[in-house]
Amino acid sequence: MRLSRLIYFPRAPRGAALAFTAAAVVALAGCASVKPQGPSTSNAATSVTAQTSRAYQGRFAVQYNDQNGQQRNAYGNFTWQETGDTVTLQLRNPLGQTLAVVTSSPASATLELPNRQPLTADNVSTLMQNALGFALPVEGLRYWLQPSPAPTSRARTEKDPEQPSRLKQITQDGWTIDYLAYADAPAIGVKRVNLSRSEPPLDIKLVLDQ
Repeated sequence: MRLSRLIYFPRAPRGAALAFTAAAVVALAGCASVKPQGPSTSNAATSVTAQTSRAYQGRFAVQYNDQNGQQRNAYGNFTWQETGDTVTLQLRNPLGQTLAVVTSSPASATLELPNRQPLTADNVSTLMQNALGFALPVEGLRYWLQPSPAPTSRARTEKDPEQPSRLKQITQDGWTIDYLAYADAPAIGVKRVNLSRSEPPLDIKLVLDQ
């Protein structure tokens, strides 16, 4: 996977929105093989599936500091579609109106805002930071939503002591990912997940409905 203010997108970087991350998204930061770091570190290459398509729907809430150091809140709904190396993240307000569409691929990233020309950059982090004032860990979320560490850097993992087959927390790339709930059978996967980073401050809460 509340914060009190509707998400908004400014004409300049005064703005707000997700994540996923989101966030999520998001911020959203890739792909090869995690090297163990200490006894609680796991190797993502052994757990990331070879699927070429994934989709998630849910709700997000984001708390961050804008470029003036003021705390901002944003929330709404999101749809995440992943096909091969391309991720499309659609952000909507609680009424279902599209607020932004982020498309990320190894070659480039595109951000579409209502009534504005699409913005492009070499990577999604740069694009979102410049346009929205913060960046969601999109590349990391591709793995963290599975849930699994991203295979691009060292990661520390903690399993749920009551259900050792489930991850309770991942620490990676400056992010702490806490898995608060998993879907009930027969559904599988993550239900609620919180992502936090201390510098610059960014908190993302995701609830996956599907």
